[in-house]
Amino acid sequence: MTNFPDLASLRLLLLIDEYGSLGMAARELAISQPAASARLRSLESRYGLSLVTRSTRGSYLTEDGKAVSAWARNVMNELNRLQVGIGALSEQRRGDLKIAASLTIAEFFLPRWLADLHRSQPGIHIGMVVVNSAEVVTMVREGQVKLGFIESAVKVPDLASCQVGSDRLVVVVAPDHPWAKAVVPIDRDELVATPLVVRETGSGTRETFEQALGAKTNVVLEAGSTNVIIASALNGVGPAVVSEVAVRSTLETGALINVPVTLDLRRSLRAIWRRKDPLRPPIDGLVAFALKNRASDDTQPVRTRNPDGA
Repeated sequence: MTNFPDLASLRLLLLIDEYGSLGMAARELAISQPAASARLRSLESRYGLSLVTRSTRGSYLTEDGKAVSAWARNVMNELNRLQVGIGALSEQRRGDLKIAASLTIAEFFLPRWLADLHRSQPGIHIGMVVVNSAEVVTMVREGQVKLGFIESAVKVPDLASCQVGSDRLVVVVAPDHPWAKAVVPIDRDELVATPLVVRETGSGTRETFEQALGAKTNVVLEAGSTNVIIASALNGVGPAVVSEVAVRSTLETGALINVPVTLDLRRSLRAIWRRKDPLRPPIDGLVAFALKNRASDDTQPVRTRNPDGA
C-alpha cells in the first residue's frame, strides 16, 4: 500500500488520545475544530476504520484507534530520531551543539543554562529534542546526540554522567479533594491503592515515583504533557504526581494543594554522555554553566497544607 496516512492526521489522532478532546487537539494544531473533524473523517474514510468515538464528555479512541495511535507514536518517535540524525550529519551544523532533554529540564532549567552559553558564545547554534528520560538515554547511547539531560533517581551505569541539579516530585490535588485536608501524611499503601494521574512509562517522573513507591502506579490517567497532568488535577480527575517546580505557581495561588506523603520523592537532574566521547567545546561549556547554576536551581520545598487549612 502506497497511500500512507499523512503525518498531520496522525498527529491529530495522538493529540485526541492525549487530551480526550477533539477541540483541544485542534487548538494544539492551530486549526479550527471543523477542519480537525474533516481531517479525522478523511483518515477514517481512507482506511474504512472508526478511530474516534465522540460524546458529550469528550472524544475517545476506539480499539482500532488505540492500535493506530500506538503505531503512529512509534512513527513520530522514529521521525524525530531521523531528523536529529540528519542534522548531526549536516556539514553546515558541524561543531554546533545538539542535545536531548527530558520535559522538566527542558522547560524549567535549560533555558537559563542555554542563555549563559549564548552570552559566552553568541554565534553558536543549538538543536534540542525534548523527549522523556528513557528516550534521551537511547539517543545518547546511539550517538544521535552528544549530550543528554535526564531526571532520574539512579545513574545510568553504561554512560558517563554528572549531577547538574536536583528536583522533587509532589502529589497535588484540587482543594475539594479529601486529601487536601490531610493531617497525617498519605502513606505508601494508600498511594498504591489510589488511582493517580501520572506521566507515561519511560519518563523520569514515573521512574522516580515508582522507585519510591516500590510498586507500579495505580493509573487513572497517564499523559506525556505536564500541562495535561496539572489540568487533570485541577478538574478533579485524581491526585497527580508532578515536578514541584512545574506546579509551583499553581500551588502558590491555592488552586492546587500539595499533599504530604511519606515517600522521599527527591531526584537528581543529570547530564549524560557516552564514555568514549569526552566532553569538548561547546558541550563542556553547557555542562559547566549547569553546574555553576546548580545551587540556585535546586528547588525549595513548598509548604504542605497544615491541619487548620492554612
